[in-house]
Amino acid sequence: MAAQSRKWMILIATIWIQAFTGTNFDFSSYSSELKSVLGISQLQLNYLAVASDLGKAFGWSSGLALMYMPLWVVLILAALLGFVGYGLQWLVIRQIIFLPYFAVFVLCLFAGCSICWFNTVCFVLCIRNFPAHRPLAISLTVAFNGLSAALYNLCANAINPSSDTLYLLLNAVIPFITSFAALPPILLQTSIRPLPSDAVRRDSLIFLLLNFWAVLTGLYLLLFTSSDSRTARFLFSGAVFLLGLPLCIPGVVYAKAWFHRMVNSSFRLHETGFILVGVDDLELHKQLIITQDSSAMGNGDAQTINESLSGCETGGENRGCCGRVMEKDRLAILGEEHKARVLVSRVDFWLYYVAYFCGGTVGLVYSNNIGQIAESLGDGVKTTNLVTLYSSFSFFGRLLSAAPDYVRAKLYFARTGWMAIALLPTPIALFLLTGSGSFTILETGTALIGLSSGFIFAAAVSITSELFGPNSVGVNHNILITNIPIGSIFYGLLAALVYDDNVEPGSSAVCMGRQCYLLTFVCWGCFSLIGLASCSLLFFRTRHAYDGFEHSRRSTQLY
Repeated sequence: MAAQSRKWMILIATIWIQAFTGTNFDFSSYSSELKSVLGISQLQLNYLAVASDLGKAFGWSSGLALMYMPLWVVLILAALLGFVGYGLQWLVIRQIIFLPYFAVFVLCLFAGCSICWFNTVCFVLCIRNFPAHRPLAISLTVAFNGLSAALYNLCANAINPSSDTLYLLLNAVIPFITSFAALPPILLQTSIRPLPSDAVRRDSLIFLLLNFWAVLTGLYLLLFTSSDSRTARFLFSGAVFLLGLPLCIPGVVYAKAWFHRMVNSSFRLHETGFILVGVDDLELHKQLIITQDSSAMGNGDAQTINESLSGCETGGENRGCCGRVMEKDRLAILGEEHKARVLVSRVDFWLYYVAYFCGGTVGLVYSNNIGQIAESLGDGVKTTNLVTLYSSFSFFGRLLSAAPDYVRAKLYFARTGWMAIALLPTPIALFLLTGSGSFTILETGTALIGLSSGFIFAAAVSITSELFGPNSVGVNHNILITNIPIGSIFYGLLAALVYDDNVEPGSSAVCMGRQCYLLTFVCWGCFSLIGLASCSLLFFRTRHAYDGFEHSRRSTQLY
């Protein structure tokens, strides 16, 4: 029981790490000040945002480090990278030291790399300690990364509401302190034994309660904000209190007998249908597929469990062009391990890559440009409010990525299908922004893009695990997110060129008016439609694999 209690302490530590290390979200809060101090153009500022995202391209280095170092050492190294990257930038923006543009670029690279290292540590902790609830643990912890900007906004207002440069100092110090605070439970972790069925149901209920708590925390940070220093201190204390509430979970675990007697008797979890796509489930699914394929081969006709794709395939030997596209090199089962070389040769991987590149990455680049977008529309003083709005809705989007796990019994849908639905708000928001320059539309669009990109960021880890194997998820997911720096360069360069092209002569490289981002919104919207089409195609190609897994799972529950 002590080991079970300790794993919840690790989950809480992971939540705290995620909550205070999403430092890339508040770039817009100080980007205008950084641009002014360095005396650079919008294009050069975009390259600094790209440098932060480019750090994610080195995400594989964290996996390599874990092969040779203990987990806690990798965590401390991540904290040091962020401390140096953001700390020296703060000294530059405060004009305490002077560094050339290239040196600041490298510091942004360090800062971005630290975020990726933190994420890898958190993913590994969730996978090791919650093998039966991996999707739920990952979606919950990753969700809190979306609250970072709201937390930093409250903290900055509590200290000095008039200082935009304070964000850089907080980005350097808070993750460093949080990492050391999270060390004790990580150092004391022990190996987790397989759980009996009653313990799995108990943990499922705890995750359900934790999601309710997460929603409460997100609503608190979204609804309660203030630029008054005294009020902000009070609100920030309340946020810290809410983040500390799950510390009571270990006590709840020790009270297992009472929990079972008082709650399980009136709240049945047997039919909640959590999509616990764990290693054991996937192995069982593979065995069932092999058995059925062998039986079909014996009759001279090998078939998959769910061969038909509605509307695209015709029975018999004659299939249309659509049917051939859907079937060519598609995944047969979930959870099959893919090495890197095999991964990049799969059509489904590249459909997935394009969907992420034209979906979640567009939202991330939008968040990097919020400061200049608001400034160009004459709402520069409201930048921090927009950053908080994006951050909060990104948090809710990440939480919603766990919705398929909770509604599965009543509404089963492949996770790739949920991702396609989640992509819809992005083009809607971007085309709304092209039609109006009002602040209300700007808020609406920011919220929709945050919701959409947050869902994609959180769901992607589970989708990668399900489609290409849980044991290879560390390497495969880092290959997937190489699209982020590529997209940051491409979309950011497009935005910067349009912005600089509309700067009036003698206006100190500041563009004012809707035309500064109008063409950018149109182009981003068109690319997001490509991402939606790619994800929809991925859904139709993988639906039979998800249906096959669900069929196998329900078959085993009958015995």
